Amino acid sequence: MGKKYSTDERRSMILKRLHDENKVFIRDLVETFCVSEVSIRKDLAVLEEQQLLVRVKGGAIIMRQTEDIDDVPVHHKKLLKVKEKQALGRLAASLIEENDTIIIDSGTTMMEVAKNLDKFRKLTIITNALDIAIILSRYERFDIIVLGGNMRSVSNSTVGMLATSDLKNFYCDKLFLGVDSASIKDGLSTPNIEEANLNQTMIASAKETIAVFDSSKFGRRSFAHIASLEKIGTIVTDSGIPEDMKDYIRTAGIKLHIVDI
Repeated sequence: MGKKYSTDERRSMILKRLHDENKVFIRDLVETFCVSEVSIRKDLAVLEEQQLLVRVKGGAIIMRQTEDIDDVPVHHKKLLKVKEKQALGRLAASLIEENDTIIIDSGTTMMEVAKNLDKFRKLTIITNALDIAIILSRYERFDIIVLGGNMRSVSNSTVGMLATSDLKNFYCDKLFLGVDSASIKDGLSTPNIEEANLNQTMIASAKETIAVFDSSKFGRRSFAHIASLEKIGTIVTDSGIPEDMKDYIRTAGIKLHIVDI
């Protein structure tokens, strides 16, 4: 029988381990503190509410600053809001029509859109995300265009003048846009200015912009402005959307699709 720790002691030690190792696993914490998995999950939930960590599948990762989560590496983002992203990807993909020409932005939520295209026989797809392009290549029946440019290793995507110049050659039916932050006052934003610039060109190149993001992105602002909410034709999000955002979006005439999580 290991030493018994108080709740405060346990949470303090979890944060110390997180600070030292950048990530903690539920199974290890259960063994270390000799408590139930339910207790550890509650600890992580409380610490996340205090903005001291971010829960991921199987554990948690460190949040050094509130804003840092916007631009964490893509391999960490894959662990965040997994069920939400899968549901959002399925719903967003249902808005595509056969023979559409679409743009798929980079990001882990956009990856879920790419995974849900089995029913289509013919699509033309433009993307700046190298990992998404690999997923799309497995269908072996779509026309896939990958934008050139400078590689952002944090997102496995291309940005910069070459990517923007390439995109200006195309006119598309729909853009599926990943979003880091969204607010009534500041619109859509992202941590990276080159990414924001490319997103603006994507919006200009598409007949309809469909922003797909989980509800945790509402009420936040990142460094670089992309567009006001009024520039977006459709928003796909989950049932955690704040009521004031829901009312504003519908009043603004933006189509709103909500998935229940």
